[in-house]
Amino acid sequence: MIDGSISIVVPAYNEAGHILETLREVVRTLDDAGCSFEVIVVDDGSPDHTYREALKFASGDAARVRVVYYDDNHGKGNALMCGTWVARGDYIVFLDADLDLHPAQLPVLFEILQRTGADAVIGSKRHRDSRVDYPPVRRLYSIVYYAIIRLMFGLPIKDSQTGLKVFRAEVLQRVLPRILAKRFAFDIEVLANAHRLGYKIVDGPVRIEFRREMGRIRFRDALNILIDTLAIFYRMYILRYYDRFDDVRLQELALGDSIRGLRVAEAVRKN
Repeated sequence: MIDGSISIVVPAYNEAGHILETLREVVRTLDDAGCSFEVIVVDDGSPDHTYREALKFASGDAARVRVVYYDDNHGKGNALMCGTWVARGDYIVFLDADLDLHPAQLPVLFEILQRTGADAVIGSKRHRDSRVDYPPVRRLYSIVYYAIIRLMFGLPIKDSQTGLKVFRAEVLQRVLPRILAKRFAFDIEVLANAHRLGYKIVDGPVRIEFRREMGRIRFRDALNILIDTLAIFYRMYILRYYDRFDDVRLQELALGDSIRGLRVAEAVRKN
């Protein structure tokens, strides 16, 4: 599929019912493609048995599957940051844990990455080749949000929130220390900063079958995304916050706040 190693980061919150199937499909897909890879599950403080279920799978493939966790829920963005921080691959994949997006789509995104010379390929529900079983309300949210981020940030993509993304590792190593959003607006803050730094970002097609009627996005969540997006715009263009630190300073900052409390699966978790 591609030269170099791949790290699949899977953020998980209350996914005990899905995580085993997801891990089986990820490993099977990448094995079939002949890839060098690792899978990192980040349990975002789940009160259910997500951690234990993921650890069951990891115990049988410890060289390639790792589970990390922290006790309190901090949001999907925080989980992705933590997973990226411990990743070792040349490419980083963000993949949702619920199999709405099957990992079999990864070869297509990597082909686009190679063919276009892109630094990131973002799965897009609005790509002309996408096949999406899409709840009408989610479609409306997507159209409105796309119009907003296009106006604010000039991003060359039509969708930022789909849970399948491929990055060259160097992009995230440079961008993530700048990121403040830890929940749903994490995606747009990452992409806006990558675009501002001159990285090439392109869309890729996806196939989605929603297992939940609305996914996990409710009106309150959509409102919070909008508020956080406005805050990102304010930080980027009014405060110039993201321009304050050079890359050396950013590496010194690292991701200390995000990885505080992070533990690897080999530790014994308190019940």
